[in-house]
Amino acid sequence: MERTKKPATLAQRINVLRASVMGANDGILSVAGIVIGVAGAATSSYAIFISGIAGMIAGTVSMAMGEYVSVNTQKDAQRKAIQTQTNALDSDYETEYGFVRDKYLASGIKPELAEQATHEMMTKDPLKTTVRERFGFNVGEYTNPFSAAIASMISFPTGSILPLVSISLLPKSWRILGTFLAVVIALSITGYVAAILGNANRRNGTARNVIAGILTMLVTYGIGRLFA
Repeated sequence: MERTKKPATLAQRINVLRASVMGANDGILSVAGIVIGVAGAATSSYAIFISGIAGMIAGTVSMAMGEYVSVNTQKDAQRKAIQTQTNALDSDYETEYGFVRDKYLASGIKPELAEQATHEMMTKDPLKTTVRERFGFNVGEYTNPFSAAIASMISFPTGSILPLVSISLLPKSWRILGTFLAVVIALSITGYVAAILGNANRRNGTARNVIAGILTMLVTYGIGRLFA
């Protein structure tokens, strides 16, 4: 009998989307830092382009492998938490029941409703209930490490294209300033989207991202000028 694949949950899709956005953001920032740094030390368009390509390839592999390892590490921690709760339910069910009920009471739910909700959920699936309440994740809802790695592998070079094209195609007198401005605009967009996905303050998230990018480009350009 053919098994139907369970569709990804909203949380899983958001995690993969977040990996894509951050991969693009890192691609923009990393390659911008490289090409602007090299441009500060050399005038050869070929040297700048090759350094950007090298940074793009290295960053793509690094991001994909890093995302794969990170997501697998998170899954290992979640599996450990599930095993811990399985043992806790087997050895001391009443304590786990009381923990869930007390948590609902602490959130302001009336005692009779807290007792009813706890009884219903612990009867239906005590493992899922206690894992969710103690560790904050849902059993079975894991981000696919391959999906996250592929998302980063695609998004990093995609983000890298902007500074690489800007520094390569703009006239020499404008290429550093033009790349700088293009990167600031791109980082504003990725910072804003990342803040939305992370449910963070949009303005602060965008500002942090842009400031980090500006500092990166200034530092690498300054270092490049030292060796010019």
